[in-house]
This record gives sequence, C-alpha cells and structure tokens, in this order.
Amino acid sequence: MNTEKPFLAVIGGSGLYTIPDLQDAHTLDLDTPFGKPSAPVVVGTLEGETVAFLARHGIGHHISPTEVNYRANIYALKSIGAERVLSISACGSLRADYAPGHIVVPDQVVDFTRARTSSFFGEGLVAHVGVADPFCADFSHLLLNALNEAGATTHAGGTYITIEGPRFSTRGESNLFRAWGMSIIGMTASPEVFLAREAELCYATMAHVTDFDVWHVNEEPVTVEMVIRTLNHNTEVAQLAIKRLLHLLPEERTCACSHGLENAIITHPESIPSATRQKLDLLVGKYLR
Repeated sequence: MNTEKPFLAVIGGSGLYTIPDLQDAHTLDLDTPFGKPSAPVVVGTLEGETVAFLARHGIGHHISPTEVNYRANIYALKSIGAERVLSISACGSLRADYAPGHIVVPDQVVDFTRARTSSFFGEGLVAHVGVADPFCADFSHLLLNALNEAGATTHAGGTYITIEGPRFSTRGESNLFRAWGMSIIGMTASPEVFLAREAELCYATMAHVTDFDVWHVNEEPVTVEMVIRTLNHNTEVAQLAIKRLLHLLPEERTCACSHGLENAIITHPESIPSATRQKLDLLVGKYLR
C-alpha cells in the first residue's frame, strides 16, 4: 500500500486517457485481492493537490466495458487512500434537451448489465449496502459548480442507464429506455458506482453527451468516430473543470459516504471465514475489530 493520499482520484473513460497538466507524475503498479486494475495508477500534483488517475479501459483502450475489472480499480484507489472518485465517461442522450457537447452530472442510475460482478461481498460475508441515492450529492454539487465555472453547458441530475455493451443499442431498446424515463445511456457506471459506495468513497460522474444514441430520427446513429470527436472537443473544459473542482472540495468529508457500511454487514463476525476477513479487511476491518 502506498502512503501517498490523493485528494482526488479520477477514472478516465473513452477519450480521456491522461491529465496532461499533472506535475511530478509517477506510476504505481498495484495489485489487489481482486486482480490488477486496468492500468497503473498515475499520481502527481495538480493545482497544489495530489491527484490520482486511472485509465478505465487500459493503456490504448484495450479493455471492453464488460471486461473492466471494476473491483480491482476501486479497491486500488481505496488502497492508496483516495476518498473521492470522479468518473469521466461518454454517454448517449435519451432526451432532446441533453444535446451532444453538453455535460450531465447524473443523480440516479439503472443497472441493465448482465455479465458483471457488482459487489465486493460474498464468500461468507454478506453486506446489504444502501444505494437509494448512488452518487454522492455533495460531491456532485461541487462538480456541477466546477463545470459551470469552466464554461460547460451542464445539466444537474438525470438517470444514467448502464447497458452491457460493447455494442450500441437497437432503436427498439433506445425507445424503450426513453419510455422508462432514462436520461442518458452508457456502459460503465455500473457496477463502478455501487463498488465505490461499498468502499465508502464519494463518487460522482462527469458524463459527456456525445450523441443522441439511435432514437433521434433527425440525427445520425451513434458511431465511435462521433463519440471521439465530441470528447476531443470537450477535453479542454473537462481539464479546466477538474482544476476548478480541486479548489472547491473541502478537506474533510461531511457526507454519509464515509460510513456507508456501518449498518450494512449482516453476517456475524464469528461466522466470517478468515480468508474472506483478510481479503476485505481494507473495507470492513474497522467494523470487525
């Protein structure tokens, strides 16, 4: 475990693979009980604060949304002392008023994935974590302020539906999600947001709208080229927003994220296998001692 504690951890998605202004950067080749994270964690200084960066899809974007080791990524950031995780992701819009180039800070998520492990728990240790409001409201509010200060066109709130991928939606699926009242669609919010809550981390998403998915009859269906073009255009505002966010974040957290497991563990301590207790000590040790 590294003793350098990041003030902010950033998980970069499609189109954001580095933080160019990170100074004195070095990499940490970490391992976890759940395997290796997607890439080495890059740690450096930005605006006088220690910042960690992790490329969700690996160096060169070689890991599909289903294949991302979400547990290893979140565990790795927790292991170096991160308390806040900012997710950068591309998304499609399911609303006419959420247009390409806009940035959404969602407040809800629907998990429509089918092939992902969504919890750290199991193997003799059961915990039922509350995720009624899966994104940290305090952190998301400050992120929205930072984006506005950076000049972004923003939307506060909205429901992010996570699909399995890696394919894009059919028109039938896209129209179904719209009928359900979903706001944006992407492939990585779940289980990342749930694992962050289990790890007692504050988690917020900067969701870049790159397209209208495939529902909008007057727009071209989404393509990879379309996604990357919009993300490249938004890179400057994203970098500036991260800098502004560092000035807005308080030193100490006052939200409930820091004790999300306090009343979640239902297994009697004496019934937890020693191997499982050791494996999850970073997450639950303070509640079992």
